[in-house]
Amino acid sequence: MSSLNLGLLFSRIRVEEKLLIKEARSRGHEINRVDSRELVFDFDRDYDLDVLLERDVSHSRALYILNLFENGDVPTVNSYETARICGDKIATTKALRDAGVPTPSVKVAFTKESALSAIEDMGYPVVLKPVTGSWGRLLAKINDRESAEAVLEHKSQLGSYYHKIFYIQEYVDKPNRDIRAFVVDGETIAAIYRESEHWITNTAQGGDASNCPVTDELDRVCQQAAEAVGGGVLAVDLLEGEKGLTVAEVNYTVEFKNSIEPTGVDIPGKIIDYVEKVAGGKR
Repeated sequence: MSSLNLGLLFSRIRVEEKLLIKEARSRGHEINRVDSRELVFDFDRDYDLDVLLERDVSHSRALYILNLFENGDVPTVNSYETARICGDKIATTKALRDAGVPTPSVKVAFTKESALSAIEDMGYPVVLKPVTGSWGRLLAKINDRESAEAVLEHKSQLGSYYHKIFYIQEYVDKPNRDIRAFVVDGETIAAIYRESEHWITNTAQGGDASNCPVTDELDRVCQQAAEAVGGGVLAVDLLEGEKGLTVAEVNYTVEFKNSIEPTGVDIPGKIIDYVEKVAGGKR
């Protein structure tokens, strides 16, 4: 493929971004760094980019910037619509359920009183999650009414209105692990187990990564989940429970540094393959 003027949207250059830059440059592509902390979008300017690869740690900035560049005729990875859905757990849950993808039961409430009622109706334990966020932050496993009352009161006093929207998910009694699978352009390219003695197994919270075979069932569920949220470069988080595999979340700014070695898959190479495809107008 001919050389691309590849925009890289970021606010911090992490290991993943360094690997993606190295891969893109090895193919002769020019990297145009777009730092969201410094960007001033000009509606009167034509941005000379063949494609914009979103790698920003800020969901709010990424969402607006993807929308602006897409509407400015710059193709993006991922798309604004995929980012919008995956960045909001309620929107993700609705998209998955509408597509018939197996997910844990979820209730959404808008006051601490109705949230407590929903938790009691679902039955303890439950998992309380922020509607936006990643890295396993601000998750709470609620084991009894006393804990529920305390956490709900705390959240109701936090500044952001997001904390006053209560996303209540069924607790899935799983082995000491979950599965993170990587789906690029509709293909499940790799998967890892994330293992921990703690109920939160994210590698960002200290979970250990090991290779997870991509079975036919895992591939099928992951492809369904990816299609439901709009496709692209995605990480699908799954739980193994009595009901089989269920999709807990879908992530659109994929972190993969801990997954290359255990899986043996060239994840940055697969991502740049897709970036080239999108730049060629074949999304």
